[in-house]
Amino acid sequence: MSDENNVNYLIRMFHVYRRYGNKTALFDINIDVKKNEFIYVTGPSGAGKSTLLKLLYIGEPISEGQIIVDGVNLTRISKNKIPLLRRKFGIIFQEFKLIPTKTVFENVALVLEASDRPKRFIQKKVSSMLRAVGMEDRQNSFPLSLSGGEQQRVAIARAVAGDPKIILADEPTGSLDEESAEQVIELIKGFHSRGSTIIITTHDTKLIRKTGGRMIHLKQGRLWFPSNQG
Repeated sequence: MSDENNVNYLIRMFHVYRRYGNKTALFDINIDVKKNEFIYVTGPSGAGKSTLLKLLYIGEPISEGQIIVDGVNLTRISKNKIPLLRRKFGIIFQEFKLIPTKTVFENVALVLEASDRPKRFIQKKVSSMLRAVGMEDRQNSFPLSLSGGEQQRVAIARAVAGDPKIILADEPTGSLDEESAEQVIELIKGFHSRGSTIIITTHDTKLIRKTGGRMIHLKQGRLWFPSNQG
């Protein structure tokens, strides 16, 4: 494509493999993601969706191939620069991963405390993020007193508190009812409108049809192109 060099790609994956011993979880993955794209990675359980996300933030090593994130080649990055790379990401998990002994406010503040932000900044930023996800009135509550949908809202606030360029959401609606799932996706779309690039793994095709977005299909670790897709 003649205009390819002019495209502003934020993520590029070239012939990427991920192996666990004799088992190959991802085969020859080639994906380009433009800045501010909204992407769903779909496929059945075991297709390699979660593994794909982990490779992007070096949660797991690449077995073969190359991944470039915001101009950084992940196969060449030094260990001391990995924490800086990870600050580009906000990560939302299906199981929330909130700390039960800390309040809602404290859970969100952790991200900013890790980057040595001033206390006054943290106070304002956390309050702003909780307001954005409709959880400001629960800031002193503990996670186990919240519903699943409320916990996921807090997890979203935590993920975006550091103003990440890229938000990765691994089956963020998998344990939620339909109404809560739609609300969570709408919240994520709100941060997409502010400039973040979004990559969501899901097997919920009904949700995709309702909310829209580019789809990348995985099947048994390979990119899959359904015959009915143009």
